[in-house]
Amino acid sequence: MHRLYLLKKVQKLLLATNNPGKFRELKEILPKKIKYFKPKDFRLREPIENGKTFKSNAKIKSLYAAKRTGLVCISDDSGLEVDALSKKPGIYSARWAGPTKNFDIAIKKVFNLLNKKKKLNSKARFICAISIAFPDGKSFEFQGKVEGYISFPARGKKGFGYDPIFIPKGEKKTFAQIGKLKKNKISHRYDAFVKIKKYFKFS
Repeated sequence: MHRLYLLKKVQKLLLATNNPGKFRELKEILPKKIKYFKPKDFRLREPIENGKTFKSNAKIKSLYAAKRTGLVCISDDSGLEVDALSKKPGIYSARWAGPTKNFDIAIKKVFNLLNKKKKLNSKARFICAISIAFPDGKSFEFQGKVEGYISFPARGKKGFGYDPIFIPKGEKKTFAQIGKLKKNKISHRYDAFVKIKKYFKFS
């Protein structure tokens, strides 16, 4: 039996993110009966994310938290790839928002770079890597994505991060306009969780 089937009996999970938007979306996708904790509940510092891929950074975060709390941990590392910017910001998506995680700064940077290239409607995608780690050091990683394109000006107040400038393929509104219910059915985060859904006991 796959080790991840142990998740069917899990009653507590640590979601290794201090981003309130990510924490909320993870909770909304996962089973409702599980009790969820944040790193702040254990006064955990954020580990240094020096991986070269979304999966490696997600793994760094999940193993760090699982080993220090004794809880099964789920972490998310996600970001925006813009084709006209050679797939930047990529794994540095959060860092473009600066130390205060102000994504208005990051969005302005994307605008300025694309405007110089005269490619404000570049193809883009959101990538999400999920890592599930156990206290004994075992971890499993999965990745999802959603294709789309960049659109300016920024529109919508319902999302977070780069959501106001990303329109998913087949839609006419940004992630920040369509609302959480629809977003949770088509997002990169949901695409990653579809791959681990079978390991949970949904009710």
